[in-house]
Amino acid sequence: MKRREFIEKTAAGTALLSLGLAPLCSAAPRVSLSSFETDDIKHLTILHTNDVHSHIDPFPADDPRNPNKGGVSRRAALIESIRKENPNVLLLDAGDIFQGTPYFNYYGGELEFKLMSMMKYDASTIGNHDFDNGLDGLYAQMPHASFEFINSNYDFKNTIMNGLVKPYKIFNKDGIKIGVFGLGIELDGLVDKKNYKETVYNNPVEIAQDMTQLLKKEEKCDLIICLSHLGYKYKEDDSKICDLKLAELTQDIDLIIGGHTHTFLDKPTIVKNKAGENVLVNQVGCYGINLGRIDFYFDKSKSHTNEAKSIIV
Repeated sequence: MKRREFIEKTAAGTALLSLGLAPLCSAAPRVSLSSFETDDIKHLTILHTNDVHSHIDPFPADDPRNPNKGGVSRRAALIESIRKENPNVLLLDAGDIFQGTPYFNYYGGELEFKLMSMMKYDASTIGNHDFDNGLDGLYAQMPHASFEFINSNYDFKNTIMNGLVKPYKIFNKDGIKIGVFGLGIELDGLVDKKNYKETVYNNPVEIAQDMTQLLKKEEKCDLIICLSHLGYKYKEDDSKICDLKLAELTQDIDLIIGGHTHTFLDKPTIVKNKAGENVLVNQVGCYGINLGRIDFYFDKSKSHTNEAKSIIV
């Protein structure tokens, strides 16, 4: 079967796992792999978060909406257990790491970056709230991050951040080549100009087309992921670019991991791109309550199928 046929023939499965007061439940059943020779399968696991907003501790037991949910220690334990299950893991974040609790007010993002580094995040894009202490504040915390920052539509060349953010990054897991690029929301009108200074915002659709051309045609990536802080969708402004529109207007993106709108999805949304092929669009809410998981299975020809679940931390 051809690469894209798998994603069209297999709906993304979903299950909820619960941590905290309840024991860890069993994972969702695997998708059917009857089209594969099992010995030839390569298994890649994508784990992802977005809009954690400095929530280090779990919500208290008396919280009216999210009692006992979230918390870095639980997320770290869950990530560790998944890595023991499958060594081929990419751990990604879709931005807005900063702002939301006194931890950020006091430490300025140092604690967030250090903890993400300890959990061995591979990459994050930049959200609008990551500018809340200005470019100087973000720059000051960069030495505490051992993971990559990826954004391709913010031009930092005339700022202190020049050279610290990559437009894309290629990861190799068990012979599978994964290209990851990042996109950020327009800052004008959302972030105080003094906080982003000479940062230039470029059209995310045009940049995405450039990135996919490079990653697919030149770099020959087997899987292309967009880390997006554009937002899932906007009812009030039909012209505003969002993840669903990005998927429709581009091609060769396999997965969009989103942020900004704090959208809780039980399973990824499947969108047809401009070539009529399927794109997975996922987002797991906010505050570290959920950990997204999408498993890809590759055959010898590097065609792939997938399954997905949202894990309640």
